Amino acid sequence: MRCAVKDLTLQEHKRLKQYATALCIDSIRATTASGSGHPTSCLSIADIISVLFFNVLKYDVKTPKYYNNDRFILSKGHAAPIIYAAWKYLGVITDEELLTLRQVTSRLEGHPTPRLEYNEAATGSLGQGLSIGAGMALNAHLDNLPYNTYVLMGDGEIAEGSIWEAADFACHYKLNNLIGIVDCNGLGQSGPTLYSQNYERYLQKFKASGWNAYIVNGHDIKELLDTFEIISKEKNLPSVIIAKTIKGYRLENIQGKEGWHGKPLDKQTAEKAIAHLTTLLGGANCKIYIPKKPDVCSSVSCIKEINVQKLSLDNDKNTKLFDKDSKISTRKAYGYALASLGKEHKDIIVLDADVKNSTFTEIFGKESPEKFFQCFIAEQNMIGVAAGLARRGKIPFVATFGAFLTRAYDQLRMASIGQCSLRVCGSHCGVSIGQDGPSQMGLEDIAMISTLPNSIILYPSDGVSAYYLTGLSANYTQGISYVRTTRADVPVLYSKDEKFSLGGCKILKKDNRDVACIISAGITVHEALKAYELLKSQNIYVSIIDLYSIKPFDKETVMNVAKASGGRIVTVEDHYFYGGMGQIVASAVVNSGLHVDICAVNKISCSGTPEDLMKDAGIDYVSLAKIVTSGKIK
Repeated sequence: MRCAVKDLTLQEHKRLKQYATALCIDSIRATTASGSGHPTSCLSIADIISVLFFNVLKYDVKTPKYYNNDRFILSKGHAAPIIYAAWKYLGVITDEELLTLRQVTSRLEGHPTPRLEYNEAATGSLGQGLSIGAGMALNAHLDNLPYNTYVLMGDGEIAEGSIWEAADFACHYKLNNLIGIVDCNGLGQSGPTLYSQNYERYLQKFKASGWNAYIVNGHDIKELLDTFEIISKEKNLPSVIIAKTIKGYRLENIQGKEGWHGKPLDKQTAEKAIAHLTTLLGGANCKIYIPKKPDVCSSVSCIKEINVQKLSLDNDKNTKLFDKDSKISTRKAYGYALASLGKEHKDIIVLDADVKNSTFTEIFGKESPEKFFQCFIAEQNMIGVAAGLARRGKIPFVATFGAFLTRAYDQLRMASIGQCSLRVCGSHCGVSIGQDGPSQMGLEDIAMISTLPNSIILYPSDGVSAYYLTGLSANYTQGISYVRTTRADVPVLYSKDEKFSLGGCKILKKDNRDVACIISAGITVHEALKAYELLKSQNIYVSIIDLYSIKPFDKETVMNVAKASGGRIVTVEDHYFYGGMGQIVASAVVNSGLHVDICAVNKISCSGTPEDLMKDAGIDYVSLAKIVTSGKIK
């Protein structure tokens, strides 16, 4: 870790205090101009931001994507105006732009997003910044880079469990380059925070998680500088500053009082406050001179574009497992694909949530142990760490049971807003997992992921498709990519040289006598094929589509095949009815004249054999054949 703080003269200390006051003025100006925002939350951290931005951070301001810049994450995202003010003084934005805060045409949003490229992550849903910071700090360790990651949190968000997931993770991996700062002003949105200003309580909690922790007066420049100096010499553990602060600090009639959260000052009150702060600053004619920033390396190398080599089963040492009509689960094929990808690309990282022997990410872990990280049973932190890694140019894959991703949905949502490319695998999806019962069945995941902007959903039906769809996921950089895998061993349907594409599908059966088109994906493709044989024995013909790319999907092919199949579509899936594949297809073909029947899970399942549970849910091949012949869904 680099020593970030130099000895400052008394005059330089005074200037840092001056800069903090100037940041307060601009925070009030911006929020009053906007008519919305959180000025008191900005004022509580003004001294901290002054010390960080104008003394501690090593940062090439002209090159925000420079790979060795220190990173700063504002986890308490509602204080964004003061960060924008700091960037103003560093020449990133103009004063005119500062006053466009929260306008629809402005890149200065109410909470940080990457629309302003100097924002490291999308924050504002509280409790997520420390996980993202841990991912960035881990990246520095992986690449042997000396940059530090600083995460500023509010004391209110410390109540979030994801904070402590991240704290334990950071200690486990000895992320000594991760520095947290907690703004302990004691006030939340609607009243006092959980521990109010019991600073010792926060200190002991972080120490219990293995951190170096320090209680500091958050408005004392010298104390802050001295503490950052001590932290800069830490070799083994992450560190946190518990900063004693006052909400609305410097405004005598407002500071420390409840009822001011998220309330901008009206024009008259703002003018009085600014006049008072201007006096503290040294008068209206006082000029703000920003000190020269600490130097960074002269190189301006930035994060490289992601380009992962395409997979080929011809080159895989396990190719015999993918022979036609052999059986392999899609979750296991996913594991083999990951292992192959890891050998080809140094930046592929795999994160696990203590299910590596079920998702088969353990195959990757054995072959590339230096790039495999155990996040333990802490899915929220796992997604946050992945987001931090992605923002620093890594290619993170995360895997757990599809059911358990629901608890990390907010992290996925924020990663999507943050324009992170995450590769997510949800295994053990559907009632077909069998005896483990409904708590383990991922039946909501398609609905969940499909709502995320720019997300894609890939649902392989056999080992070959699982292998190649994992490769497609690796190369997708526009948002969240989701691969849905199942537990059971299933026959290999496709040849090893089969081609798969994003937005594609496979027509498995087609005849000019077809009376319906069955659209399936994943495990139900095998049920559809069995239903085809049963119906054929009755001289009834249907077309069958494997819709392996659910989002986006090949609407043109689906409609053409369906129109040639009596104008009728029957979808079948191992997922709940609402928000599943069937509804996605139905909404796409609405008003086309096609009739759509959706065959999906409509009730809470139970324990049993996969065959019994699929029959009970009405998604097995016998039920499917009856729907085709009767036109009625169970």
